[in-house]
Amino acid sequence: MSQLSQQQRGFRVHAPLVDSVSCYCKVDAGLKTVAGARKFVPGSKICIQPDINPRAHKTKNGRRERTRVQPPLLPGLPDDLAIACLTRVPRADHNKLRLVSKRWFRLLSSNYFYSLRKTLGMAEEWVYVFKRDRDGRISWHAFDPTYQIWQPVPPIPTEYSDALGFGCAVLSGFHLYLFGGKDPLKGSMRRTVFYNARTNRWHKAPDMLRKRHFFGSCVINNCLYVAGGECEGTHRTLRSAEFYDPNKHRWNFISDMSTAMVPFIGVVYNGKWFLKGLGVHREVLSEAYTPETNTWMSITDGMIAGWRNPSISIDGKLYALDCRDGCRLRVYEEDTNSWKKFIDSKVHFGSSPALEAAALVPLNGKLCIIRNNMSISLVDISSPNKQIETNPHLWENIAGKGHMKTMFTNLWSSISGRNGQKSHIVHCQVLQA
Repeated sequence: MSQLSQQQRGFRVHAPLVDSVSCYCKVDAGLKTVAGARKFVPGSKICIQPDINPRAHKTKNGRRERTRVQPPLLPGLPDDLAIACLTRVPRADHNKLRLVSKRWFRLLSSNYFYSLRKTLGMAEEWVYVFKRDRDGRISWHAFDPTYQIWQPVPPIPTEYSDALGFGCAVLSGFHLYLFGGKDPLKGSMRRTVFYNARTNRWHKAPDMLRKRHFFGSCVINNCLYVAGGECEGTHRTLRSAEFYDPNKHRWNFISDMSTAMVPFIGVVYNGKWFLKGLGVHREVLSEAYTPETNTWMSITDGMIAGWRNPSISIDGKLYALDCRDGCRLRVYEEDTNSWKKFIDSKVHFGSSPALEAAALVPLNGKLCIIRNNMSISLVDISSPNKQIETNPHLWENIAGKGHMKTMFTNLWSSISGRNGQKSHIVHCQVLQA
């Protein structure tokens, strides 16, 4: 009994034995600090548990503090109203807005912002032109139809600054792709790059499966198709074709063309891709590709016979130019399988190379004609029966970059008998942002 009493007395006198290297911070759920834990559990080590780690709580609280004191997009307005205001700012000022703050930069570089602009009907369409200068170099320019001025753009990727026969197409409405082509030193390329009109930057994309230049290209169901063209080697003229799916980020081969061809004109019409070009023996060939069946077939009807470049398909109708300066248009009629006169501007500029129409693109519901001297005409194709003389807005001529300068330069060149390499447009597309 005396021994047991001594043990009991010892138990009452001495503190519990603890491991000096163990963590007892969770002895009491109410303890939130190491100091509090040591008060009841002597000898416990510094706590490393995340729920009572002072640093962890400090980091979370600090993050909440930073969020709480983050300045609004516009002082005095909730962010949703500020975004509603910013979406209405003209596209020409977006580069400046990105410099205001990091929050504005992130907002104006996001798909959310531009998707909202498109939903609200605020998205703007600009014309992008790729031009080969007199020295053979490629330059590109962006035309803002709202202010009718040419806006600055980032430098073109170096691999395309001197390239020949490369393709150009638009996917998703705001991604402009450059692909293939021929480098003067390295030869044919499989290279693919794209420009994002929403972020104003160039990016790399997967290379094509086949090197090629001077080929045909089109967009069907937001997929990029290429066919034919040339490549160095024994069989220079190509029959192969492939397509790029931006959702899968991958190129895939499709059925070969019936014959090898170097296309010089192409259009998507009635769900088919029509191509016209030169064969191996320089003969004129025409083929049509049907995506649903993945098949090619030769075409020899009236559409192909009267088909001229440039041309475009809008709202189920096929249009083509009927003169060099693009001041007269034709339309294809399926009922008669022939081309008919559509509309005449009654004002013709001439037939010099500088005034020659190089491209037809849709712009804000109208047909846009771009000439080599960078002048632009807008045609309201929805009202062709109206008289030009009494409806000046039916056909609007816009003096573009260097319009008058080019006219005087060409006039002087004709008088002096100069016959050098002329600058000309090689591609033209419309992007929305």
